[in-house]
Amino acid sequence: MPHVDRLIARVEDPAEGLPPAARTILLVLVSTLRTLDQQIAVLDAEIASRARHDPVARRLMTIPGIGPITATALIALAPSHEAFKSGRHFAAWLGLTPRQRSTGGQQKLGSITKMGERTLRRLLTIGASAVIKQAAIRGAPAGSWLDQMLARKPKMLVIVALANKNARIVWALLAKDDVYRAPGVPA
Repeated sequence: MPHVDRLIARVEDPAEGLPPAARTILLVLVSTLRTLDQQIAVLDAEIASRARHDPVARRLMTIPGIGPITATALIALAPSHEAFKSGRHFAAWLGLTPRQRSTGGQQKLGSITKMGERTLRRLLTIGASAVIKQAAIRGAPAGSWLDQMLARKPKMLVIVALANKNARIVWALLAKDDVYRAPGVPA
């Protein structure tokens, strides 16, 4: 985080003019922050190692937006795929399906339900936002589902829709014991 590095440099710079009491307290916080960064790096390496050696995690990591942390979290926190009738049921368990309201025979779809496993929903949403960010930089393939969605829907809605789609793909890969194959772009 570049802004944190700049802030730490200012705290450590004696010419910065911080009061001595504030500098002492802030240096303790800087030391704690560095220790936490080192511990997080060790844990990230452990998670990545476990994901590389787990065949299910390797298959899940073939899905765009799912990395080692999300793959291992899915394995650890999600029930067996057999507990769900379909990918939609799995996505609903995660709280990634739209809330349905109906009146007078008309059905309206609202925001996501946010019921279910919050950690997995958050990880899938973060992964989807990373895919959207890369699509903004590199451009989504013309005519792809992502390209069409980004052209007509708000960015946050597309992120949640992609997280929902990824949840369904996860269920399908686990249910069929298969690997992810990117869909072809229509001509």
